[in-house]
Amino acid sequence: MNEIHFDFEAFLTITSLLTGVLWLVSFSFNKNNQEYKKPFLKNITEQIGSFFPVLIFVLVVRTFVFEPFRIPSSSMMPTLLTGDFIYVNKFSYGLKLPVFHDTIIEIGHPERGDIIVFRYPKDQSVDYIKRVVGLPGDKIHYDIRKKELYINGDLISQEMVGNYKGLMDDPSNAAQIEKFEQLGDKKHRMLTRNHAIGPTNYIDVTVPEGHYFAMGDNRDNSADSREWGFVPERNLVGRAVFIWMHWRTSDFFQGLKRIGTKLI
Repeated sequence: MNEIHFDFEAFLTITSLLTGVLWLVSFSFNKNNQEYKKPFLKNITEQIGSFFPVLIFVLVVRTFVFEPFRIPSSSMMPTLLTGDFIYVNKFSYGLKLPVFHDTIIEIGHPERGDIIVFRYPKDQSVDYIKRVVGLPGDKIHYDIRKKELYINGDLISQEMVGNYKGLMDDPSNAAQIEKFEQLGDKKHRMLTRNHAIGPTNYIDVTVPEGHYFAMGDNRDNSADSREWGFVPERNLVGRAVFIWMHWRTSDFFQGLKRIGTKLI
């Protein structure tokens, strides 16, 4: 994900507070059988305040339970395609306050191989989705020319599948090589492109405490930790769980078959 979005969480929090105040005012007057001096003001207060239960329910669910996201780019091909709508578990990595994002209850931490949604470290208004490759303390080495990933000195195994023949997001994804990669206990699909290079041929970093190293499954077409650095734990939004809808004008029926796909 790499598109700017309206900060719906802040908007929802503010409107919930405002309607909550009006709901309490309306409830207090009705309970005490007090009369408004201005009937028009009474109607407006009651009508706006009536939205409070709905807004607070949506805020609680969206903040602590789950949130839907739409995939706008091809950086996670072939696991995720443009047009996928995904379910993101918001409490996998702890319960956080809306807007401030402070963790109030710790539940768990990302594991190697998890697909995570997080706020882009360089622009908090942008949501990204990548796969966790490095955990705090891990030493990461990536050879862009050989497409080899080392974690703490160990080469991560890759199994060749062949030329990618799945759904395409755009022509630039042609001539991709599909492989299986084993990250922890998760075996996932990935893509590389022969002869593709980056700003440097090698990546050698150690993941600091409280941070994660994340990469896209479309290794040669992904802006990730190799380019802009580590993901702070504070920026975590949740863990992507499954695809609940897919919508694209091309390959429409093939795309619909992706509905319900569990993300690994």
